[in-house]
Amino acid sequence: MTALHPRGVFSAALTPVTEALAPDHALFVTHCRRLLDDGCDGIAMLGTTGEANSFSSSERQALLEAVVAAGIDPNRLLPGTGVAAVTETVALTRHALSLGVTTVVMLPPFYYKGVTEDGLFAAYAEAVERIADPRLRVVLYHIPQMSAVPIPFAVIARLREAYPGVFTGIKDSAGDLAHMEALVEAFPGLAVLAGADPLMLPLLRKGGAGCITATSNLVGAELAFVFRHFADGDRAAEVEAAQARIVAARNRASRFAQMASLKVLLAERTGEQGWRRLRPPLLPLSAAEEKALLED
Repeated sequence: MTALHPRGVFSAALTPVTEALAPDHALFVTHCRRLLDDGCDGIAMLGTTGEANSFSSSERQALLEAVVAAGIDPNRLLPGTGVAAVTETVALTRHALSLGVTTVVMLPPFYYKGVTEDGLFAAYAEAVERIADPRLRVVLYHIPQMSAVPIPFAVIARLREAYPGVFTGIKDSAGDLAHMEALVEAFPGLAVLAGADPLMLPLLRKGGAGCITATSNLVGAELAFVFRHFADGDRAAEVEAAQARIVAARNRASRFAQMASLKVLLAERTGEQGWRRLRPPLLPLSAAEEKALLED
């Protein structure tokens, strides 16, 4: 089997915002370093958890530039570059490549619903053709509960045949383990990454490549431990204990709005109160919700 790329634990990093609701570059860089110190293999920045679709292209580009300028290895970054307009997807991806980032996570164009497989293939193909860079590696982003545009197996097969070596992975955030396992079976060499923290372990046991998950903002060390030792029978009890902590953290963060909850918990852990802010339309937890979350 061809080596999977990317492989490991990638944090779907939260994005802190200033009082003016702009991305807080300094705090985000601090967070990226902390995640890598926790054992994450990389940072999947500017995704759903990172509120990417609340930020403009210029804001996204400036945040990525700040991270690279701070010395974070571009090879450990998986920025989200897929948006509704193909030309904007191309611009964001070219910008990432210009900074030395070669692997991006690409949503399908998500405004129009019920698009045909031919239309979806054409959108991804147009982006690749216009980017026209042999370094490009794309992780497809399957999150139909948010995008309402699923990525069918037939489209994945066509893209991998038409552009060998480009479409190297898929983040599956639909929450269906059977679907992820079917992807592993259907596409040898495709890095299938779980989008839900508790599903990484069972997916790894079926040949999955790791995860891109939200609760890794809090339990990156536990996920990294599970990834590195899941096949080690001598450490099975430790793996199961780490998995239990991962599941508990995920459940806790999902009791109320997930991004707002994760930000409260991160603020409590770090003492960095700026984490409590979100950009509208997302809002912080209410006082009652925050109290209940912290007492949980």
